[in-house]
Amino acid sequence: MKNARTLIFSLVAALPLVAAHGFVQDMTIDGKFIKGNGVGGGTQPSGIRQVFSQDPIKGATNPDVNCGSGAKPASLVLDANPGSQLTFDWRTANGGKWPHNTGPILTYIASCGNQTCDQFDTTKAKWFKIKQDGRKGDGNWVQQDLMNGGVANAQIPPTIAPGNYMVRHEIIALHLGTSRGGAEFYVGCAQLRIGGSGSGVPSPNDLVSLPGAYSDSDPGILAPRVFDASSQYVFPGPPISNLAGNGTTTSKPPKKPSGGNCNLKSQPKPNTKRDTQQPVPNRPRSMSRIMRHIPIQ
Repeated sequence: MKNARTLIFSLVAALPLVAAHGFVQDMTIDGKFIKGNGVGGGTQPSGIRQVFSQDPIKGATNPDVNCGSGAKPASLVLDANPGSQLTFDWRTANGGKWPHNTGPILTYIASCGNQTCDQFDTTKAKWFKIKQDGRKGDGNWVQQDLMNGGVANAQIPPTIAPGNYMVRHEIIALHLGTSRGGAEFYVGCAQLRIGGSGSGVPSPNDLVSLPGAYSDSDPGILAPRVFDASSQYVFPGPPISNLAGNGTTTSKPPKKPSGGNCNLKSQPKPNTKRDTQQPVPNRPRSMSRIMRHIPIQ
């Protein structure tokens, strides 16, 4: 009986850990709602590629780092424009809030070429990074906002050339990232058709393969000081593409408070003679008694 109780207790204790994962449940493009198909199967027409597990992807070179666990093409291609605003709602498989709050959020785009993205093999994609979110000014990670029930966001580069594009949204949970292989990767992809008349393309140096751009020893993946808010976080992968400009939420450590003294700087002591006395007017050396009583302006 004791062994049975111990087994039951162990299973119950493990349940929160099993449930403490997630996926992109839905997204918006300029406020238009796009629902996904959940985890493991569904018939809802969607432009979000379906994943087959909410569990973390382990290992920076795991093939599932590409577009998610067992991801397969979605049935729809979603219309967007240069400068379109995207949001991504990360949830657990049972609809709960995102369970982690430590680590970066990254957004990539890849051209599908002349194919529509529902036909595109993303293992051949060349990705460029358009946004990376780390710690905020208060020391908390942007990922904490998702844990609070919020959504992640990104913007399609305003000058991007029209065409077929995949957008890849990624969370790297680092609550176990203090040791090699502990980082957890969560990835979702959506199939877009971007209109407009832009001409912007990424620099060849911006383009990477995924997997391929990360290793388990990268500073932003193996992060022994991840819980030290005073340390500066180094994002993994390529820099933000020249096409996206500055798409980085600060990863610098927060500024330390100045203490209890309200004076920002010590003020110099006044020169009493110079600062508190009125200037003495110059008078001629030789003056008549009448002239001495006439005030000098």
